Amino acid sequence: MKRITIQGIAGCFHETAAHGSFPGEEVEVLPCVSFDEQFARMAADAELLGVAAIENTIAGSLLPNHELLRRSTLTVIGEYKLRISHVLAALPGQTLGEIGEVHSHPIALMQCGDFLKAHPAMKIVERDDTAGSAAEIAALHLTGHAAICGRLEELGFLNDASRKGGATLFLTILARVRLPMISEPLFSASTRRTSMRTEE
Repeated sequence: MKRITIQGIAGCFHETAAHGSFPGEEVEVLPCVSFDEQFARMAADAELLGVAAIENTIAGSLLPNHELLRRSTLTVIGEYKLRISHVLAALPGQTLGEIGEVHSHPIALMQCGDFLKAHPAMKIVERDDTAGSAAEIAALHLTGHAAICGRLEELGFLNDASRKGGATLFLTILARVRLPMISEPLFSASTRRTSMRTEE
């Protein structure tokens, strides 16, 4: 079984990318609160793999992740491109006009900039991740709050929020010291390896 660290909680786009990077294989996803925690966890355990976003067609490069990778002893062994589609979700029964705050990860908020500019009365609140924003609103039953996220979970759909054609490039990383120890192939033949420059 491959043990893969991600930033975010169950239901986030990183979890989708982790499974997509190893189709048909048994994967255990290990959530981390932040990318700093993810890289530190991998530095302490050479057996762990990691999947981390590095670039988005709308928001651009994730410069903090580039810097984390540059300073680390980790190496890139693969990449996976995932088309991103965000929705605005809130508690069931809420209407768009009742929303005063929108919570999400900063990159997701950037991807949905056109939608947010069209609704200037909504206060933008940056959070750790998309799925976590939705989970918090559902758990605390926060009326007047909405999340920009990829899955509705226990929330109700309000509106499509993201621009068309958005995609994120995720890197698969592991400790360099582990490379000579690997005897099995890291990726199956069907793993998608691509570049953001080829996005249509």
